[in-house]
Amino acid sequence: MTTKSLDCRAVAARCLAKISHGASLTEQIPLFEINVKERDRALFRQLCYGTLRLYPRLMGIVEQLLKKPLKKKDQDVLMLMLLGGYQLTDTRIPEHAAINATVAATRDLKKPWAKALVNAVLRQWQRQPEQLLGKLTKANIAAHPEWFYQALHKSWPQHATSIMEQNNQHPPMCLRINQQFVSTEDYLERLRQANIPADPCSYSPVGIRLQTAVSVADLPHFSEGWVSVQDEAAQLAAPLLQLSPGQRVLDACCAPGGKTCHILETEAQLTEVVALDIDERRIPRVAENLQRLHLSANLIAGDAAHADQWWDGVGFDRILLDAPCSATGVIRRNPDIKLHRSVSDIDKLCELQIEILSDVWRTLKPGGKLLYATCSVLPAENQETVAHFCRLQDDAKHVIIEADWGIPCDYGRQLFPQGEGHDGFYYALIEKA
Repeated sequence: MTTKSLDCRAVAARCLAKISHGASLTEQIPLFEINVKERDRALFRQLCYGTLRLYPRLMGIVEQLLKKPLKKKDQDVLMLMLLGGYQLTDTRIPEHAAINATVAATRDLKKPWAKALVNAVLRQWQRQPEQLLGKLTKANIAAHPEWFYQALHKSWPQHATSIMEQNNQHPPMCLRINQQFVSTEDYLERLRQANIPADPCSYSPVGIRLQTAVSVADLPHFSEGWVSVQDEAAQLAAPLLQLSPGQRVLDACCAPGGKTCHILETEAQLTEVVALDIDERRIPRVAENLQRLHLSANLIAGDAAHADQWWDGVGFDRILLDAPCSATGVIRRNPDIKLHRSVSDIDKLCELQIEILSDVWRTLKPGGKLLYATCSVLPAENQETVAHFCRLQDDAKHVIIEADWGIPCDYGRQLFPQGEGHDGFYYALIEKA
């Protein structure tokens, strides 16, 4: 593990090496960040996220410059080259400073043999960037895996380029305002008084988009539960459920609990909200969010695909199923998806989605509604999965979602990631006859 005296580029290279071996960026960032000086943490995060967002492009260039692949134990050196290239091509750091600092980081990696190699690769990169780019595939240039590049152009030929461009950008920070404490308009005024520039979201009436991300500690009354951080696309779930007093609601696959809390904020007189998640380790995070917002739900650790293990036999009026998916709609927030996801994953995910849908469907009352959601932009996980499910279930009726956001599909509506706007998301509403 790193020490606090190490250069942030060396720490970032080691962090990225862990990601390349299958670790999660979300989990690794805080583990490595504590070893970076406070003043360098913003740069550390920028290097990690930026390098991963452009990983296929950067990797395509490094492979041209290396005479032979590096050994697995030297992935940190490879990642140092990638983040060095990222600084050259996509940051405002002066080229000479970026190269010198990146080369110097080999010392902190305790691999002095790599100093000359990293220097040679980055100097050559600096001299001929256009020639190197010219030898890349279209998928590499777009900074996306080949399988995903092809899938987007096949499924969404008119939107593919825009989707990939947004995937490579830094996402906006969006807030959900708790209307039980304050109106959206009043909170916008409080942000203005706190010198935090912000605008109302385009589609969510309780959504606010910050012009520049800030620490939650700087948000007025955050600790008192007035506001939560949540992307605008995710804020559309609760209104789609058509909640009313006396209903019993299930939020399947609920962690970290953002939608659970929004459901309770939207309708305060529900009979019960059951928040279910398969990962017992994530339940405390849901509990923390509920406590901060002064809300209450029945938290259960259980597998949504096996209702007999947790269901008490009392039917639900509404079910929100935010299904496990490829997360290809939130790549800009989770760029390690570009490394970890493969085409073979999609079929497995589709099978799991049908399995979960079929089992939680048993817990829905006749006349009840199930909202199927994913943060994917792939039709196989979205409209095709819902169409397949509706064919399997005689009592499943697709309900058309009339909205001014996204695009209508044969089943449900699809949102694509938008610049200074929402993430990629999908919703479909199904009623039990």
